[in-house]
Amino acid sequence: MAATTHPDRSEIKLVVLISLLAALHVFVFTAAFPFFNSVDEPLHFDLVVRYSQGQVPRQLDPITPEALRYVALFSSLAYLATDAQYPGGKLPPPPWTQPVEKVIPQMLGRERDWGIYTNTETGQPPLYYSVAGAWWLTGSLAGMDGECLLYWLRFLNLLIVIGVAWLGWLAARKIFPENIFVRLAVPALVAFMPQTAFYSINSDIAMPLVFGGAFLLLLKFWEAEIPAVRPAAATGLLLGATFLTKLNSLPLLAAAAGFIAVKMFRLHRGGKLHSSLPALAAMSVCALLPMLAWMAWCHTIFGDLTGSAAKIHMLGWTNRPVTEWLHHPLFSLHGLWVFLGDTFATFWQGEFLWRRQPLALPVLDWFYKVLTLGLLALALVAVWKRRASEQRARLIFAFGCLAATLVFFALLSVKYDFQDCFYPSRAHPFFTSGRLYLGGLVPILILLASSLDFALQKISLKSKFILLAALLLFMLAGETAVDWRVFPCEFNWYHL
Repeated sequence: MAATTHPDRSEIKLVVLISLLAALHVFVFTAAFPFFNSVDEPLHFDLVVRYSQGQVPRQLDPITPEALRYVALFSSLAYLATDAQYPGGKLPPPPWTQPVEKVIPQMLGRERDWGIYTNTETGQPPLYYSVAGAWWLTGSLAGMDGECLLYWLRFLNLLIVIGVAWLGWLAARKIFPENIFVRLAVPALVAFMPQTAFYSINSDIAMPLVFGGAFLLLLKFWEAEIPAVRPAAATGLLLGATFLTKLNSLPLLAAAAGFIAVKMFRLHRGGKLHSSLPALAAMSVCALLPMLAWMAWCHTIFGDLTGSAAKIHMLGWTNRPVTEWLHHPLFSLHGLWVFLGDTFATFWQGEFLWRRQPLALPVLDWFYKVLTLGLLALALVAVWKRRASEQRARLIFAFGCLAATLVFFALLSVKYDFQDCFYPSRAHPFFTSGRLYLGGLVPILILLASSLDFALQKISLKSKFILLAALLLFMLAGETAVDWRVFPCEFNWYHL
């Protein structure tokens, strides 16, 4: 297939196929994982239930009674328990396979145990939980119940990953209209990415969709000689939606603000800033109004602008004196390697535990660490050598999204003393959760795909796609090897 500026039907068909493969991949592994996983899934589920009932949290409450019933009945112990903890060296079977007289005391005990937990996520912005709550309510009205309704909620991720694959393709087209390898590699990496957040109820999964859309519209905003009002307003709405999805969107919004500021400078230098003011005003109003409205709500209800102060207090974190920041292990070669390496390993493989052990293979951790750091270093070289200034500016923006997020979580790592918290902790005082970088998934994958193309520039297009296919198959094989132990679990979709 020749590289063209405009996609032909065969390319569009390939993207449709890749999107369907993405949905199939997410379905197979989502169905394999039982409820509720070790990455705060019960807390996110509780918020979905609250929003489905029209309840906006006003404090750090315990899990609601309706959510508690699902958590008590359908929670698998396989994430945090070991076989050795139970008689006969085997975890208890699902409650619905046991006699009722035996199950009722167990369920009452589980409800008491879970009922003491406070939902520390209640201060998170509402967009994902509102949409997921509507999805949950739709399934409930359609007659679903029990574990089928729970999986219906998780299967919302199939639609999200399809959207992310398409946004990846569209954004790659905008930056590399002449390069079909990069255009197809980005959605293909989305489709086969073994990130376990795709298989869970959580707000991180929505971040690449909303900011991916904002990223695409910002690329269009950059190329416009005089920005139009409607596209600018749509861009602002998506930036506002990004903020309303998760608080860790702040570094991405900062990178976007820098990109917009550079565009304004270019407009000023070209004498077009005055003509662009209506579009810039529309973008600003549409972006800032939802942000300010939520911050005003948080300040009124939780006492701070982000709603995170109560959570930080409950977790026991305290501020480290600024004079001690430079003593943090991050400012050493080993600490920097731990921060970057663990971040990129979990960016690809996720953070689930299984039998109290990370659901990952050390060899795959090393593979993803070296691959990601190597490709990002090569991407810097590639950006430096690119002659097309417009293309370079867009790639620098993509780099800015990643760099801003890394700096943000590095700053949080050195800012707090984590006391007796499990994660982060004094023994591991780093934010290294790769799922928190998913908001920048589209720009990050564009960087990696373009770097891979740069590394393979001396071979044929056909050979590039063969190597890409080999990489994707390796990723899928590695994920299958890691997660195969999950499929026999009696609590999952395949055993309904």
